[in-house]
Formats: sequence, structure tokens, C-alpha cells
Amino acid sequence: MRTTRIQGRRPTASGGRADSIGRVTSNQSKHTGTAHRAPTPPPPRWAVRAAHLIPLTVLPSGLWRLALACGYPGGYTRQGFDQLHVHGRGLVYVVALSVLSEGLALLALGLVRPWGEVPPRWVPFMGGRPLRPRAVVGTAAAGAVLLTLFWAPLLWWWAIPHPDMTPAGRTVVGFLYLPLVAWGPLLAAVTASYHRRHRRTPAPAGSASASTPLPVASLDAHHPSRP
Repeated sequence: MRTTRIQGRRPTASGGRADSIGRVTSNQSKHTGTAHRAPTPPPPRWAVRAAHLIPLTVLPSGLWRLALACGYPGGYTRQGFDQLHVHGRGLVYVVALSVLSEGLALLALGLVRPWGEVPPRWVPFMGGRPLRPRAVVGTAAAGAVLLTLFWAPLLWWWAIPHPDMTPAGRTVVGFLYLPLVAWGPLLAAVTASYHRRHRRTPAPAGSASASTPLPVASLDAHHPSRP
């Protein structure tokens, strides 16, 4: 009887080589799967100073309105002050306007601070989530335009008669409100700086990117092919 000998298939190096290549390719894909972006540069010094100047432009007029709420005529004649009706709802309006204006001015600091990119977690709906730069730039730019158009007429304050104010009060109040003219332009400048810093720029030379494959060592030396 003829005996048939069945030889077992000898494993080749191709299987181990393929596994090794697969592992390296998998690691490479994990490394390059995440988009590499250049880090956001810090704001220039002039932008930081401009952002801190914005709340100061609102402060003088806000303090003047709070003085009115406390009963101080603030440059008005007695009859003119009585016509303001700074009591009841009028009192609430004056105080709320001062606080709200200063709060809006302080938001400009977010354009040069980290919390303007990722709000604190206690902020409703947005806390802990990165803000989209386009949304921030669009909102700030629209605000800058509106503020500029709204406060620019203050440049002609002294050309408008104010019969309900004393001559000295008219002069002082004009200077207290005059800094508001700079609110819009300052916000526009800080917004432009924020936009330039958050534009998508290529990663620095030498950094890993998806278009630069990782070097894969030759595996033939470790897994020589067999006949």
C-alpha cells in the first residue's frame, strides 16, 4: 500500500511581515489622523492695551449716571433734573444702563484673554466649549460698527444747545461722554487683531502633518523570505 505523506505547510515570513506593516500603518494613521494646526500666537501688546482701554471709555459716563441715581444734579438745572424723573422705573433704568454698558465693554477683554476662546464652565450654554473664531469676529465687528455710528455724534456735543443744563455742567458732561467716541474704533482694532491671530495657518516647518508620512523601517532584515 502506498503511503501518502502530507507535509504541513510551513509558515512563511510574509504573514509576520504583513502583520508588522499593518501595525506600523495603523500607528501612522493614528498619528496623522489629527489635523495639526499652528498654535494661536499671543495678542500683541497694543491690542492688550486697547482692550483694557475700552472699559475705561465707558466708566466716566457710567459714574455720572450713577451720581444722578443718587440724587446729584450732575450739571443739570433744578428744573432739568426734575424732568429726568430719576426715581422709580427711571432710577432702575439709569442704574441698569450703567451696569450693562460697563459689562459689554468688559467683554472686549475676551478678545485678548483665553476665556474669549473657551468660556469658563459656569457660563450657561457655552461654558467649556471652544468658540468659533468666525462667530466671535462677526459679533465683535458688528458691535464695533454700531457703536461707532451711535456715539460719533457726540463730537458735536458743544454745537447743540442744552437749555436744561448749566454752562459748566454742559462742558463737564461733554467731556465725560467724549471717550465713548473711541469705543467703536478701539473694538474694531482689537477685533482685527483677534482675526489675524486665529486665521488658519500651516503648521511650522519640521512639525508632523498628514502629508508627511512617518518613516517605516525595512522589515526584510527582520523577516527574511524563505524559499
